[in-house]
Amino acid sequence: MVLSRFWLVIFVASITFVIFSLFSGDSYSIDYVLNGKKDDPILISEKYLNEIPKFIQDSIQKSEEKSFVINRDTLNADTTYVYKNQTVKIYSGVQKSDGLLPTCKNSLLDLIIPLIAYLAFFCGLMELLIVSGAAEKLAKRLSPVFAKVFPSVPKNHESISYMTLNFAANFLGLDSAATPFGLKAMQSLQEINPEKERASDAQIMFMCLHAAGLTLIPTSIIGYRAAENAANPADVMLPCIITSFIGTIAAMIIVGIRQKINFKSATLIVALMTVVSAIVGLLFYINGLDLVGKNFFTANLSGLMLVAIIAFTLVFSFINEKKFVAKSTTIFDAFVTGANNGLQTGVKIFPYVMGMLVAISFFRNSGLFEIISNWISFAFSNIGVSKQITDSLPVAMLRPFSSGGSRGFMIDAMRSFGPDSFTARLSCIFQCSAETTFYVIAVYFGSVNIKNTRYTLGTMLLVDLICVITAIFVASWFF
Repeated sequence: MVLSRFWLVIFVASITFVIFSLFSGDSYSIDYVLNGKKDDPILISEKYLNEIPKFIQDSIQKSEEKSFVINRDTLNADTTYVYKNQTVKIYSGVQKSDGLLPTCKNSLLDLIIPLIAYLAFFCGLMELLIVSGAAEKLAKRLSPVFAKVFPSVPKNHESISYMTLNFAANFLGLDSAATPFGLKAMQSLQEINPEKERASDAQIMFMCLHAAGLTLIPTSIIGYRAAENAANPADVMLPCIITSFIGTIAAMIIVGIRQKINFKSATLIVALMTVVSAIVGLLFYINGLDLVGKNFFTANLSGLMLVAIIAFTLVFSFINEKKFVAKSTTIFDAFVTGANNGLQTGVKIFPYVMGMLVAISFFRNSGLFEIISNWISFAFSNIGVSKQITDSLPVAMLRPFSSGGSRGFMIDAMRSFGPDSFTARLSCIFQCSAETTFYVIAVYFGSVNIKNTRYTLGTMLLVDLICVITAIFVASWFF
């Protein structure tokens, strides 16, 4: 219900603002909101040639392209005059994201189709883990810990292995694998959910832990920093780990208090200390490497772990091939069965994803997001927050709505202020240590047809806020 109302508010407010801007004269056309593409110039006016300044007329007439550009700066706020069909079209600024119709198209072509491919492959692997008995063995080993955090989940339940794989994939920065594992976990938890249209306690805990996005190797962030020629692309790795770890602990505590979970369990404490020790040990090892060694290690660890998971699944399935025979199937046929289930899941979640992305597109292109962002930055600057921090806030604000949009702001921060500036580094930590909350809720809950998400959205946004505040303190400490 909360998500539905929030979606309506975004849509209605954005549409109202677009119409008001058109009739008040602030916008010349609203076509870009419907049909425009990201980074296209925005039409702000159209005049006859004799209505524009004389020096611009002369420049246009001398130009072979019949165009003229002025006010070029780093903010992409060029003003471009284009003479065509007896009028001069004036463009200024660029579009923040694709319009409504291109978003509908791209959500299928650029997002859902690749996601379906990932789902098909990894769901095929998960079917092998189930039939071979590997998932059951993993669940048995982890049940003592998960029983404390997810008390409503039966002992040795298969969802434990799926959640473990999801957390591990996030931990290693394997986004393409994390989503299929997470969707399988939600479907498995839905089987034991007594109220099928209402999120269970276990599903809420899983979603909120997922939102914190505990990451060990932020491979994509390191890659973007390397592409922008940062002196040490991996220097944000430790701040990202600390921020996401604190966010994960905060999510566990916030949801745990709401669900009255006992955190005094020795098993849970030992498990947390083991994770902390493993992270600290690995960080000590990485810090002992030179720059080339760090880059090589961080570039290959995630890939090697993914290959290891695939290899283990296939080898374990081959060793336990008799279990496949007992179920009148083969290893390949079981893989195909799982892949087909992944395909069906991808098709099922498409309307949820498309609906959310279109609302976010409207929100950004309407200009309403930019106004709210500027207000918040202005408020922070007036209470003494440094400009270096306020310049990076658009990444933090947009991250819950759009990973691509916040990534664009992050790259722009690196190009505008330098990849080794405090603003650029903080933007990278923001991008790494939070989740695309609205997209994740639409995908995960949509995959199991849950209508009432209860307090999930509010908690996930609170975790995002905690990650933002933590990122500021951690970045200030390190840089």
